[in-house]
Amino acid sequence: MTTTPSITLYQFQLCPFCHKVRAALDMKGAQYKRIEVAPGSKKELPPLPEGAPRKVPVLQVGEEIIWDSTDILMEIDRLVPQGAYLSSRERDVRDEELELFEEWIDKELMPALPTVIYDTWPNAIKAANITANESNFGFFDRFKVKVGGSLIMKLIVKRILKREGRTDGHAWLADCLDQIEERLQDQSYAMGEIPTIADAALHGAFKCVEEFPIFETMMARPALRDWYHRVQALRDSTTGGDAARGDAR
Repeated sequence: MTTTPSITLYQFQLCPFCHKVRAALDMKGAQYKRIEVAPGSKKELPPLPEGAPRKVPVLQVGEEIIWDSTDILMEIDRLVPQGAYLSSRERDVRDEELELFEEWIDKELMPALPTVIYDTWPNAIKAANITANESNFGFFDRFKVKVGGSLIMKLIVKRILKREGRTDGHAWLADCLDQIEERLQDQSYAMGEIPTIADAALHGAFKCVEEFPIFETMMARPALRDWYHRVQALRDSTTGGDAARGDAR
């Protein structure tokens, strides 16, 4: 009898790339432990292969360590054989359309998210508090994050908008949401009638902003709202909800 190897995800709570890995693991019905990594020291990360960046997400399955959210999703059916097949619409056949859409999510949607959750001082302060409360900081480091983190997050917004040649994060996100709606149309899932890693990536992105006002704006779009709850129900049905997953700090 084959023993299922232990699965550990090293993550930041407000990292959309981490959330997309969590979504894929949930859709596979995998049991896994989450370890919150301190943004500064990243001391909780496991020993990484030479050349690997000290960034999250990092997924450890047994003795194997894999990083980069897209690489993890493309390998998810090999890493976690159980559950639904997600990495293409046809088993063992490369799905270039899916790969292009997942790449678009990473390059367009993901960078837009910080610009709408760190956009105001109340939102930036809330994000800093979430980061501090979920991390492995001691009391004084946690206090420093709560005080200084909001300023850093506001600077991040300015840097992203300048890098991307944008001036309005909300307009940018609205353009992204329009494109997602156009793709969904009357489909149950992003790529058709079966869930794939595209749904994991999208749902992870949406889940990351669930505690912020922008989420209500996103859910005001009926097609997005119905799709979001459909994928959430799938995640809950395969895992039993958040209570079924381990969480370590």
